[in-house]
Amino acid sequence: MTQASGRLLSLLSLLQARRDWPGHLLAERLNVTPRTVRRDIDRLRELGYPVVAVKGPDGGYRLEAGTDVPPLLFDDDQAVAVTVALQLAAGSGADIADAATRALATMRQVMPNRLRHRIDAVQVTVVDRAPRKVDSAVLLALSAAVRAREVLRFDYEDESPRRIEPHHLINRAGRWYLVGWDLGRDDWRVYRADRMTPKTPTGPRFSPREVPGGDVAAFVNARFKGAAGGRDAWPCQGEAVIDLPAAEVAPFAGDGIVEPIGDDRCRLVAGSWSWVGLAASLGRFDAAVHIVGPAELRDAALVLARRYRDSAG
Repeated sequence: MTQASGRLLSLLSLLQARRDWPGHLLAERLNVTPRTVRRDIDRLRELGYPVVAVKGPDGGYRLEAGTDVPPLLFDDDQAVAVTVALQLAAGSGADIADAATRALATMRQVMPNRLRHRIDAVQVTVVDRAPRKVDSAVLLALSAAVRAREVLRFDYEDESPRRIEPHHLINRAGRWYLVGWDLGRDDWRVYRADRMTPKTPTGPRFSPREVPGGDVAAFVNARFKGAAGGRDAWPCQGEAVIDLPAAEVAPFAGDGIVEPIGDDRCRLVAGSWSWVGLAASLGRFDAAVHIVGPAELRDAALVLARRYRDSAG
């Protein structure tokens, strides 16, 4: 990168960092003369960046939104971050996946060799992508309603029309979900975006409620685990000692907590939807399992033992 190109990149980064920049302050930050700043500003304008002059005692410059997308200037770290994000978008389950793939190819084509080798070393493969794509128009409609804090009306597959106060649009395990307060059911709900058909116009504005627990990630995880009240915990949690090293148990423990007890034993605290489900998950380890508790987990293990015995004849 030439000195002039590096300076243009630094100037553009400064203009993006705050609304207005006095010309003399830009010159100080870049260690150049005000005349050089004016010349660099003209160069940015030639490249398509809408930099306008700001009136005032000191004068200055402002980067505004334009009508076209100008050439983008990234430093090395930003370029790597963008390529990783594009790889994730390509497997996001939205219909922007093809556009993300094309954008990634475009970025790679114009990158210098040293940087191309660097991003080629960062390959992201999304293995848990959603089986159904989400129309980008649906994602835009949902995010717009969240941002505007307007009641959203939509059809949800074969069920009756819904009216909700949308709060968060999230991506979890390759699928898009909308978290909102369902006005018809007077409760929080989590909806799959690929099953939603938003209606227009949207409803009135609303004052946002607080998601139970105050943490949307914990709330959504709790809903998927079947827990109530927004608490990120399984409804059934138990403890067992397994006659295996912790290193052999941890890769298969999911979100459980594995604690080593010596070299060849470990303690596992895990959860599940049901006690029988938790007992069954403990049986997948090819080793002796000693249930510590609670009593419901021991009872579930006995239920499974009878079932397995009967199934074996």
